[in-house]
Amino acid sequence: MARYRGSVCRLCRREGTKLFLKGDRCFSERCSVDRRAYPPGQHGQGRPRFSDYGVQLREKQKVKRMYGLLEKQFAATVAKATQMKGRAGDNLLGLLERRLDNVVFRLGFATSRAEARQLVKHGHFIVNGRKTTIPSFLVKPGTKIEVREKSREIARISGALDTLEGRSVPGWLEIEKENFQGTVTALPQREDITLPIEEQLIVELYSRY
Repeated sequence: MARYRGSVCRLCRREGTKLFLKGDRCFSERCSVDRRAYPPGQHGQGRPRFSDYGVQLREKQKVKRMYGLLEKQFAATVAKATQMKGRAGDNLLGLLERRLDNVVFRLGFATSRAEARQLVKHGHFIVNGRKTTIPSFLVKPGTKIEVREKSREIARISGALDTLEGRSVPGWLEIEKENFQGTVTALPQREDITLPIEEQLIVELYSRY
């Protein structure tokens, strides 16, 4: 299975923005993007010129890395978004936000999406009363996510909740820290997603194929 094993901070620098791949470090003074705000490599401090295709490709790569998807998974999500009613770009972001690993991260049970994905795969969460180990599971309004009783003492989960005040929970989610559970109250809307994403560029890129 394809897997990136290099420095994730290098990916943030390549895209020129924080992808929040390193947990709490992204919110500290040690963040590599804040310290070296230019692409990695020998020619990183040059002034690259991108064609229209290059701009679209960089936007796709940025969002792919942000949500931790491989190309096949991401392309399938884009295809599904274009088949749904409404704007394809809004649909794409909605599908990405509704992934279980993203929701676990957004609720504050993990400090990064990669950590949330690992915790989900290891069976630490119960969704609507059933253990779920599929990171790509799509939540919907009314879905309840809770940490398993035996998993509530895991330092990574309790530690992430302790630092939740430094991050904000989206309006379409509700968190009950004392009960280790959260609820999806609505579908995510475009205005709820404050990440620096130009989703239309991604739609236009895939329309070329």
